[in-house]
Amino acid sequence: MSRMFSALADRDFRWFFTGYLTSKVGTAMAPVATAFAVLHTGVGPAGLGYVMAARIVPVVLLLLLGGVFADRLGGRTVMIASDVLRCGAQAAFALLLLTGHATLPAMTVAAVLSGIGEGVFTPSLQALIPQLIPADRLGDANALLSVAVSSAGVAGPAIGGLVASLWHGTAGPAAVLLVDAASYAVSVIVLLRLAHVPQPEPGEAPSVIRELRDGWQEFRSRTWLWATTLQFCLFNALVWAPYLVLGPVVADQRLGGAGAWGLVLAANSAGSILGGLALLGRRPRRPLLVTVLAAFGYVLTPALLASSLPLPWVCAAAAVTGAGAAIGGALENTVIQQRVPPEVLGRITAYQTVGAFALGPIGLAAAGPLASVFGLAAFLAFGAVFQFVSNLAVLAVPDIRHFQQENQNLSDPSATVIETVIEPEPSAPSGG
Repeated sequence: MSRMFSALADRDFRWFFTGYLTSKVGTAMAPVATAFAVLHTGVGPAGLGYVMAARIVPVVLLLLLGGVFADRLGGRTVMIASDVLRCGAQAAFALLLLTGHATLPAMTVAAVLSGIGEGVFTPSLQALIPQLIPADRLGDANALLSVAVSSAGVAGPAIGGLVASLWHGTAGPAAVLLVDAASYAVSVIVLLRLAHVPQPEPGEAPSVIRELRDGWQEFRSRTWLWATTLQFCLFNALVWAPYLVLGPVVADQRLGGAGAWGLVLAANSAGSILGGLALLGRRPRRPLLVTVLAAFGYVLTPALLASSLPLPWVCAAAAVTGAGAAIGGALENTVIQQRVPPEVLGRITAYQTVGAFALGPIGLAAAGPLASVFGLAAFLAFGAVFQFVSNLAVLAVPDIRHFQQENQNLSDPSATVIETVIEPEPSAPSGG
C-alpha cells in the first residue's frame, strides 16, 4: 500500500499536494455560498447570472494568455500570483457582504478578479507538476491530484453548508468565502516554500502572438492530442452539457427529486475517488488506449437516465462514469507532461483546455430547447450513442491506439510502439 502512495514520499510534491487539496476544498465550498450570498442581497436570479458569468468569462478569455505566462515566467510564479489574486477577491467579496456594501457592480468586480486568477492558474498547474516529481512517479502524482479534486468535491459542499448554517443572512456565506480565501493563502505559503523549483532562463522573450503561434504549431503537430481534444469538445456539447441540464429534470420526474440528483452526483464523485486510487501504482504501456477505453464509462450515465431503470442503477452508472473520468484524466495529464517539451507545456495545456470546453456553453444553452423538440429521453440517448461512436472513431486513430509511453523520445510527437495495454509498475503490488 505504501508504494501506491510513493509520490507523497517526495517532500516537494507532498507539500504541494497539501496546499492544492486545501485550496480545492475551499473552492468547492464557495459556489453554494456565493449563490446564496448574491441572492440575499436582493439582486434576484438575473443578478446571480451576471455574477456567475463575470467569473466564467475571464477564465475562457485568459486561458491562452495564462499558457504564455506559464511558459515565460514559470508555473510556480504564475500560480502564486493567481492564488494571491483569488485570495484577495474572495476576502473582498466577504467584506462587502459583512459591511453591507455588496452591490451588484461590486460583486461583479470581485467575481471578475476571481475568474482572472483561475484563467491563468490552469495551464501553470500542468507546467509545474513535472518539476516537482521524477518522471517515473508522474502517473501516481496525477492520480493523487485527481483523488484530491474528487474528495474536495464531496467534502467541500458539506463543509461549506455547515459553516454557512452557523450564521444568519449574508454572514454565513461571508464566513465560507473567508475560509475559501484562507485556503488560497495556504496554497500561496506552500508554493513559496518551493523556491528552488527551476524557472525559465531570463532573456528577450518573443511577442505574445509569436508564442501563441509556436504553441499552436506544437499542439497541431501531435495527432493524439488534437484528436482527443476535438472529441472532448463535442463531448462537452453533446453529452456532458445535456447531462448536467437534463439530469436534474429526470431526477425530478422519476427518481425522487433533488435528493436523488444529489446521490447521483455523490456517486460520480465516489467513483472518481475509487478510480484515482485504483490507478495508483500502475503504469499503462498504452496510456491513451486506456484513456479512450475509460471514456466508454461516459456512455452509461446518460443511457441509464434515458431508460426507465431506478435510482440505484443510475447511481451505479454514475460511479462507473466517475471512475473512468478519473483514470482517463490522470493518464492524459501524465502523457502530456511527459511527451510535451517543458518550454511549451503551458501553452499546449491552454489550447487543449480552450478546445475541449469551447462548445460547452452552447451545449448548456441548447440542451433544454433541443430536449423539448426531440424529447428528453431521446436526446440523452443520443448523447450516449454519440459517445460510444466517437470513442470508436478515436480508437481508429493509429497514433492513439498504438501510442507507447515507455522508452520514447519525449519530444517526438510521432513515435508509437504496440505493447500490452496495462501492467503494474515493476515495484508496485500486482493488486494495484
